[in-house]
Amino acid sequence: MFDWVSVFNDPANWMALVTLIAMEVVLGIDNLLFISILTNKLPQSFRARARLVGIGAALVMRLILLSTVFIIVQLTEPVITLLGHAFSWRDMILIAGGVFLLWKATKEIHHHVEHQHEEAEDKAVGAKPSGLSFGGAIFQILLLDLVFSIDSIITAVGMTDYISLMVIAVLVSIAVMVVAANPLGNFIAANPTIIVLALSFLMMIGMMLVAEGFGFHVPKGYIYSSMAFAALVEGLNMLARRRRLRRLAEEKAAR
Repeated sequence: MFDWVSVFNDPANWMALVTLIAMEVVLGIDNLLFISILTNKLPQSFRARARLVGIGAALVMRLILLSTVFIIVQLTEPVITLLGHAFSWRDMILIAGGVFLLWKATKEIHHHVEHQHEEAEDKAVGAKPSGLSFGGAIFQILLLDLVFSIDSIITAVGMTDYISLMVIAVLVSIAVMVVAANPLGNFIAANPTIIVLALSFLMMIGMMLVAEGFGFHVPKGYIYSSMAFAALVEGLNMLARRRRLRRLAEEKAAR
């Protein structure tokens, strides 16, 4: 029988739990950026439901993967050698996920830059923003979440031996995603200039996944610090634009 008292009486387990929660929340933010950008291409009436279904399916997937954690851990064993480098299943999954993220982000940036005027016309007449279907959006969300889930579980195993702590971390991160999904999605939809920044973040994450797959460890602190700094700069730019527009409106009203 599992002894909760003995587990939480150990300060090391508390530290492991806090670290696990932080890691899962960070991965959740990565997922939310992708989910928000993808679901914003759906009609307005489908967006909230697509986010909820995608996050709910992600929860089920992570819990299922946790139940097979002993199999997941074995994915780090080399299975193939190419050009003198040994690749495990984890490496190949990270590379595939990173390439998918790079392809998707690049495609969305191109679409945003080349077809911004067409999207504005579609919104004006209430047309569907893109040809993306509800099922297609959920499928792509699950593909990316599978990559993040496997990576996070393998990392979590190195922090603690208790599956229960991993489950708690996953539940907390999913709760954060549920609360933040619609506000973040609506914020991105209401601020088109933030879309390219968010897609650039996804490209950076994709490059990091590919690098990890090839055995190059990239300190995640550097990645997320640069992302936070870029977000701060963009926030200041948005504030400056709003004040400039407000001043112009006041000057126009005073004439």
